[in-house]
Amino acid sequence: MEGKIQIKIKGHLDKQWEEIFHGMSFSYEEDITILSGSLKDDAELHGILNTIRDLNLKLISVHTEESN
Repeated sequence: MEGKIQIKIKGHLDKQWEEIFHGMSFSYEEDITILSGSLKDDAELHGILNTIRDLNLKLISVHTEESN
């Protein structure tokens, strides 16, 4: 899968974490951090989700848009 992604995580992550999350952009909405960016493939998505799990962060949602 190649395309855009938006991941919502409970709480506010500092922008210094952008590098850990493959350079995704951070934005904030109330008590939620929104990570957004482009994906190269499924492996990159799984790596990001594994990082969220490893850091014991609360995942709210994942929304992807595949490129054709």
